[in-house]
Parts: sequence; C-alpha cells; structure tokens
Amino acid sequence: MRIPHLIKFTLVFTLMVILMGAYTRLSDAGLGCPDWPGCYGHLTVPNESHELAKVEAHFPEHTVEPEKAWLEMIHRYIAGTLGLLVLVILILCLKQHSAPKKLPILISALIIFQAALGMWTVTMKLMPIVVMSHLIGGFSLFSLLLVLYLRTKPFRIPGGDLYARKLAPIAALGLAVLVIQIILGGWTSSNYAALACTTLPICEGNWIDNLRFADAFSPFQGNHPSFEFGVLDYATRMTIHVSHRIWGVLTAIILVWFAIKLLKAQSTTMRKSAYLLILLVIAQVALGISNVVMHLPLGIAVSHNGGAALLLLTMVFINYALWRKA
Repeated sequence: MRIPHLIKFTLVFTLMVILMGAYTRLSDAGLGCPDWPGCYGHLTVPNESHELAKVEAHFPEHTVEPEKAWLEMIHRYIAGTLGLLVLVILILCLKQHSAPKKLPILISALIIFQAALGMWTVTMKLMPIVVMSHLIGGFSLFSLLLVLYLRTKPFRIPGGDLYARKLAPIAALGLAVLVIQIILGGWTSSNYAALACTTLPICEGNWIDNLRFADAFSPFQGNHPSFEFGVLDYATRMTIHVSHRIWGVLTAIILVWFAIKLLKAQSTTMRKSAYLLILLVIAQVALGISNVVMHLPLGIAVSHNGGAALLLLTMVFINYALWRKA
C-alpha cells in the first residue's frame, strides 16, 4: 500500500477511535475496567465462573459490568490497532527517501503519549485534566495525520490565489478560537457539566452571580477515590458550561464570517472548503442545542464530538492551503 493511501485509511480509523472514545466516555464506561491494559487482569472481559472468582479475590470493591467493560476494551483494541498503523507509517516514511521524516516521528511520539494518557485515565480514576488531555491528544493526532497526508501530496492552491492568501491570518485566528472551544468542550465533558444549564439561550436562575471561574478552571480538584460523575458543585459546573456555550457562539460567528470571506476566493478548492465550513458550523450549533434541549442523548453527544473533529480538520486543511508556499 502506498503511503498516502495508508495515511488516508489511518485518518478514517482515527476518527473511529475518537468516536468510540466519546461513546465510551458518555456511556460512563471509562472505568468499565479498573486496571490497564487488560480488564480485571484478563485480555478480554471475564465471564467464566473461575474468572469471576479471580476478580472477586483481586478486585473486591468492583463488580464486573460486562456492557461497560466491553465498551472500554473495544476502545483499547482499536486504539492499539491505530498505534500499529502509525508504526507502519513511520517505518515506511523512514525507508522511503522522499517521504517526510520529522512529522511521522512526532506523530509516533504523540501516540505513545496518548497510550500513557489512556492508562492514567484509568489509574487516576477519570481525573478531568487527564481525560481532557486524552481527548485533545486524539484531536491533535487527527490533525497531524492530515498534515502528513498533505505533505505526501503535491498540493498547492491552483494559481496561488492572492486574495485567499490574504485571509491566512484570519484563518489562523479561526483555528486558534476553535481549538480553545474544543478544549472547553473537553473540560465540560470531563467534569460532567454538559447538563449544568438546561435552558436556552442562557442559564436558568441568577447564573451571573454564581460564576466561579477560579474553581471552574483549576486543574487540581483535590484527592478523591474517583472522579466519575464529577466532584465539582453545581455553580462551578455551571460556570464551565456557560463558558463553553458563550465561546461557542463566538467561535461560530468568527468561522462563518471567515467562510463568507473565503467564498470570494478564485480557487474552487477554497470555495468548497468555505461551504463545508459553514455546513459544519451549522451542524455543530444544532447538535449543541439538541444536547441541551434533549438532555444529552448519546447519539447526538457522540456526533457533537465527531463534528468538532471534522471542523478542526477542515480548519487545519484551510490553514495549510493558505500558509503553504506557492
């Protein structure tokens, strides 16, 4: 298989891992297996009587929940497969003289760190800063794989398109704003704050007087036996939710404004990217509103994660195109 084809397949596989990770987290299955990398000391979820007896002896404080445990293990299996795909890409790039070298090494280092974060997510009992870092690591891997794919292709904006290139600083601003919004989304999810506000367009009650930014964004939340279902009080979670919601509005405005300007580009590729960007922003806003109105249904919540990943990929592509030398 040629390197670009393998990277393209790995990109799709990475999106699957991101969606599966979101599904596992939102199904409250992050601690479905309380150890790592196995499950209660097994490579699969224990279900035989002698296996369950061993679990009872070594994990007396836990009860095997097969559905949650299998979700966690399937996520680990496909994440491990993704690691092998990245390793193959690295080997092929190092062997092929004309292929990029530094970027595949960086991606390989990132996926090793992702594995460590996956372990710490379990061993530190869903500590929010670790869970959020794991999510951001997955999005970063997704973006770097796209850049690597583009580096293996002779991609340039046809004709240079001087008008589009002038929009590069705005594209960079849009990417930065979007990254902050994704981080806020990860922090909202990892602190179980997605339903801290259940009314639109603003929170219920006297929410302004209850904002606690110092507590809401402190990475250290004390020592707890487990962070599952969150340890913060309502006012602090509400602050996190409000921050994500308000920054989301700002993000949507900036991205749509940028996309409208990009629609005037001469390049067909850039105009198509602008239309895609507008559609993804509209979809993300609709999914975000649906999460609040419908009280975080699993399918919509997972789709919201996937939409964020696709938005990020679109903005990375546009920035690559606009900043790449003609």
